[in-house]
Amino acid sequence: MDRKKAIVTGGAIGMGRGIALVLAEEGYDIAFSYYREKEETLAATTAMLKERGAQAWHFQADLSKPGGPKELFDKAVDSLGGLDLLVNNAGVNMPLPLQEITEDNFNYLVSLDLRAYVMLMHYAARYMIDHGVQGSLINVSSSRGERAYANAGIYCGIKSCLNRMAEAFALDMAPYRIRVNNVAPGATRVRTDEELLAMTHGSATDYFWNKEFLDKPELIKDQDFWDLLGPRIPLGRVGTPEDIGKAIAFLASDKASYITGITLRVDGGLILPGMPEDSSMATSNNGW
Repeated sequence: MDRKKAIVTGGAIGMGRGIALVLAEEGYDIAFSYYREKEETLAATTAMLKERGAQAWHFQADLSKPGGPKELFDKAVDSLGGLDLLVNNAGVNMPLPLQEITEDNFNYLVSLDLRAYVMLMHYAARYMIDHGVQGSLINVSSSRGERAYANAGIYCGIKSCLNRMAEAFALDMAPYRIRVNNVAPGATRVRTDEELLAMTHGSATDYFWNKEFLDKPELIKDQDFWDLLGPRIPLGRVGTPEDIGKAIAFLASDKASYITGITLRVDGGLILPGMPEDSSMATSNNGW
């Protein structure tokens, strides 16, 4: 059976790697982008994809730069020999309150988290239309597109914008039987404890990093942000990258052939009761 072809941005680690691994198991060859990951990380991810039967390629890309999305797209499609699925995953939250936002902060988030998504969808849509592919465009949004959080106004706004864009773009693509959907993760364990301990850049680039752990990294040896948050989520745990991958695999499959223009929340019920997603609420090892 011929394998399908997928591009996954930010696929070397964390959520992107989990998505890519699930898609590989579902019969996709994978081209994934990365930003600054080390060669051993890229080799490990590639090996895991090949173990699942996929051909795999990786490409360094700064998707925040003009021309970055087009360069990645052309290289990926050329290597894959086609395209059935685009997964826009690469992104970052650089949390700042309104009074501390800078133009650089604003421009970077909009360029990486929104413009790159839109342009990659554009290139993928153009390719699929020209080649008669009835494929899928799927974006990783966030529960923050539906609920406001302090210090994340730009990020929340971008994700909310992306949710509405998916609805409008789904209408554009419907005549071509190309489906456009989003998956909105909640709290998802995107870093291992070892990766957290190795980090030095703090909240400027990592979604769930917390100053409590930045100041006292030894705390991670006993518990981390996700350990503290998990019991507060209605389903009793935080999400995994594979949870997000399974949702994306479903939306890309024939089982979801009549679904387009939706944002599928995959958060264990996190935002239903409006619980604070902030480990600074922790007062002890055994309670909030």
